[in-house]
Amino acid sequence: MSDQSQAAQIEVSEIHWLMDMFQSVDVGLVVLDDQYRIQVWNGFMENHSGRSPYDVRNQSLFQTFPELDETWLRQKTDPVFVLKNRAFTIWEQTPHIFKFKNYRPITSVAHFMYQNATFIPLTNTMGAVTHICIIIYDVTDVAVSKLELEEVNTELKRLSQTDRLTNLNNRGFWEECLKKEFQRQRRTKNTSSLLIFDIDHFKHVNDNYGHAAGDEAILHLAKLLKQNLRETDIGGRYGGEEFAVILPETDARHAAIFAERVRRSVEAASVMFNEVEIKFTVSLGIAEFHHDFNSHQKWIEAADSALYVAKSNGRNQVRAYRHQA
Repeated sequence: MSDQSQAAQIEVSEIHWLMDMFQSVDVGLVVLDDQYRIQVWNGFMENHSGRSPYDVRNQSLFQTFPELDETWLRQKTDPVFVLKNRAFTIWEQTPHIFKFKNYRPITSVAHFMYQNATFIPLTNTMGAVTHICIIIYDVTDVAVSKLELEEVNTELKRLSQTDRLTNLNNRGFWEECLKKEFQRQRRTKNTSSLLIFDIDHFKHVNDNYGHAAGDEAILHLAKLLKQNLRETDIGGRYGGEEFAVILPETDARHAAIFAERVRRSVEAASVMFNEVEIKFTVSLGIAEFHHDFNSHQKWIEAADSALYVAKSNGRNQVRAYRHQA
């Protein structure tokens, strides 16, 4: 065999294993010409799309896959043609380019494959970009793990801010919100009100029906409060049977309307516990923000003092704090 024949055999052999690697590599390889016609379509793309290289060759990418976001993809690839620079995209920006179903059992919670992609310019002998290669990476495992971790962290954050019994904001989170509202009011000179209320004669509920009944009464009151809260209101459990609501952009007069609505809904309702009907009322104190308050704690004390007046005057009523200059 001549040296020329041996060289030809070696070249054919190299081409064979290069093509074999190209078809079996675990990434998608797509080559497009400057008209976005498909020139190369490897085994990964065939397996996940169900389209063979013979079906798609010289076909328009956007006509073959009409679900592709053509505007977005052109914005990513046009600079590759013009500037001869690589471009990249990650799943956090766009979950996928090609909407392939996810078949991995480990990440079966994902219905579609999450993808990263690299866009590579391909030049001719004159240095002009005539084609681009898109490399598709399946990053579903990484994406699902990150999303699950984010969900866990979000849930942990929610639990750290939530009262376990009532599912309202707990004392720590609610008071942090009040501090922020206090600072906002000092800056903007707007108006907001604070409402504090509790169950009248709560000790009698515990003594007569047991602490489980007391918890049921607190839970019942929390549900009634949620039904009355507006989107901007921040309600929370202040402690024991005591609750608090921050009412942004609300003066004392309108806060009293809100408080009276809560009072009436509690008075009209009842709690069934062990086939026994338990009825109770609430007393409510309101304090509109005043610039003489030098801390959010003074604001709380003002609302508490209004609540004390409501208790002293017979309970089951709303009282507003009157500022003394």
